[in-house]
Amino acid sequence: MNLIAIDIGGTTIKIATWINKKLKMIFTVDTPDNLETFYHKLSDAVNEIKTNNKIDGVAISSPGAVNKKTGVIEGASALPYIHNFKIVPELEKRFGLPVSIENDANCAALAELVAGSAKDCRSMAFLVIGTGVGGSVIINNQIWHGAHLYGGEFGFMIIDGQQLSVLASPVSMAKRYNEKTGKNFDGKTVFELADTDDLVAQEERGKLIHALATAIYNIQHSFDPEKIIIGGGISQNQELIPLLNDEISKIRNKLDIATVKPILDICTLKNEANLRGAVADFEKRALNFI
Repeated sequence: MNLIAIDIGGTTIKIATWINKKLKMIFTVDTPDNLETFYHKLSDAVNEIKTNNKIDGVAISSPGAVNKKTGVIEGASALPYIHNFKIVPELEKRFGLPVSIENDANCAALAELVAGSAKDCRSMAFLVIGTGVGGSVIINNQIWHGAHLYGGEFGFMIIDGQQLSVLASPVSMAKRYNEKTGKNFDGKTVFELADTDDLVAQEERGKLIHALATAIYNIQHSFDPEKIIIGGGISQNQELIPLLNDEISKIRNKLDIATVKPILDICTLKNEANLRGAVADFEKRALNFI
């Protein structure tokens, strides 16, 4: 099956091909600020690729809560013009090809399931840690969207009276640190400063690790996935997994009941994850239609 894969981001749109089971980046375009330009840019890219290749469909990774039943991108994102109308049939008409769209975090999780850190697993949870905390749940190789499309929205979890997205985001950690110290450091710097004698950095990193470890413990004992995969810029810090495992052990040791130790891992596909996951989503859709 030959596909065009598209990853819609707030700043750029990545466009690739999936031919002979290989992903090949073609080009990127700036993300438009209106729907008509969006249609034109995508249609031009698809038509250009179609002139030189036999293409069977278009697989798209998108922000927002994608309703697979209606073909509508619900919720909200930095691209309000793609929301709340039947965008899938409109794109199919313009492309002349079948189209699948899935949420970007779900795509990244699917990518890790089929070709990354969760390969050979049937269930997993995926945590994306950035300006907030998002994620995905996969059970029996299928994305759990939830009754209201809130499956995997871990950032809304309440830890110690606050949302996880507030406590476990490196951006929020840096903001707390800067407010206390009068400095202007980013999350990566604050995380690393905690290894020095900077007591404020140690305190703020400790809050982040505790909140994230508590969430991971809760996810493990709610869905019991085989693995929990962590993505986002913070995942590249080699200290993250050891710190989380230590904090999870402290949580488990405080309990009298037997608990499960989560198996943590880091995402491996990084920049290609959304594209690869969009392909996996299209292939699953095609199989369901056979």
